[in-house]
Amino acid sequence: MRLSHSQRVLLYAALAGLPAVIVAMLLLWLQPHSEHMRITVSLVILGAWIGFSAAASALVIRPLQTAANLLSALREGDFSIRAHEACRSDALGELYHEINQLSELFNAQRLSALEATALVETVMQAIDVAVFAFDETGLLRLANPAAQRLLDSPAEQLLGCPAAEIGLAECLEGEPVRVLAGTHFPGGSGRWGMRRTQFREQGRPHALVVIADLSQALRAEETKAWQRLVRVLGHELNNSLAPIKSIAGSLGDLLRRNPRPPDTDDDVRGGLEVIASRAESLSRFMQAYSKLARLPAPTRKPTRIGPLLRRVASLEQRLSVSVIPGPDIEVSCDSTQVEQALINLVRNAVEASLEQRTAGHPEAAVRVGWSVSGRYLEVRVEDDGPGLANTANLFVPFFTTKPEGSGIGLVLSRQVAENHDGALSLSNRPDGTRGCLAQFCLPL
Repeated sequence: MRLSHSQRVLLYAALAGLPAVIVAMLLLWLQPHSEHMRITVSLVILGAWIGFSAAASALVIRPLQTAANLLSALREGDFSIRAHEACRSDALGELYHEINQLSELFNAQRLSALEATALVETVMQAIDVAVFAFDETGLLRLANPAAQRLLDSPAEQLLGCPAAEIGLAECLEGEPVRVLAGTHFPGGSGRWGMRRTQFREQGRPHALVVIADLSQALRAEETKAWQRLVRVLGHELNNSLAPIKSIAGSLGDLLRRNPRPPDTDDDVRGGLEVIASRAESLSRFMQAYSKLARLPAPTRKPTRIGPLLRRVASLEQRLSVSVIPGPDIEVSCDSTQVEQALINLVRNAVEASLEQRTAGHPEAAVRVGWSVSGRYLEVRVEDDGPGLANTANLFVPFFTTKPEGSGIGLVLSRQVAENHDGALSLSNRPDGTRGCLAQFCLPL
């Protein structure tokens, strides 16, 4: 029969004293003593043997039971019970001390977890962003107040419902970050941005879906864009209308004079030429604005990048443009728009390099090349010009530092790249040398 730990401790304590009891009994019963004395002493020896064995067993078992009770309290979350610590140099005292330290640690962690949970709940209640949590089977397990308002239903009706039933099935599929185009919710209308992430609870995967209303942010950005556009238009119109008004007033005063000065005809002719020049400049500006506002959607078709870049380089006659060969690759794009965007970039690079040649640097040149970086084709236009002194206004419509510039070349080029789900960036050359690097990226 398998003995328990308590029984084994008692057995070993009894066996430890058994030899002494046997020897004492032999000495007692082999000596000439009275029968009464032998029985009395034998009972005393046996009682002492059993009593000390039981005491030794209790001395081992009781501390273990106390430690078990303390650990059980920790498991149940009761951190108020403490063990009486004996001397720290004692093994039992060391055990009780470590249990007390563990209890204090668990208590601090519990308080920290409660505070963190309260903070998360407060944030979830306060934020104006809809938060949903779905389990691995697609059932809704969490919906904050904003989510309940979005679906126009209380949590009691939403929790446990499948994603398809509440109109969120598309949020669990496809790209994790995207705009929900054409999606309507019972509690609100607008343009919605969605972000999906994964987390685990009790080892099981869950999906966290966050839906935010982009309408307000878009309206704010739209307002800022209109304000910038109005400022630019007003600035350009004033630049043209102010001299026209001034010259027209001067010509009116001149024609009202009697008698007129002998050079009146020359003054009138010169003033009208200035007015015509400013009107033509204003007309070019408005045509440039119309061109920027009416850029059509790209018509994509397979296009080989090598021949396109060589054709763009050959169009520039003021300076020879070097073409650095890259991989033989084909992308789906609107070749006309991409070609025009690259022409703008190459023209800017050539003008920057020509400026350096005029300043006494005859080696200034322009290089174009292409490579594959991840999922994108990267076209590089590199020049040896003076570089970029200020990058803040590069893509502001109609901003230009050139006397005859329209200020829409870079804006159009970036718009072409973004319409192709790509990007355009301009920066000073990273190798520390003089010049600018334009990177035109298109998805493969």
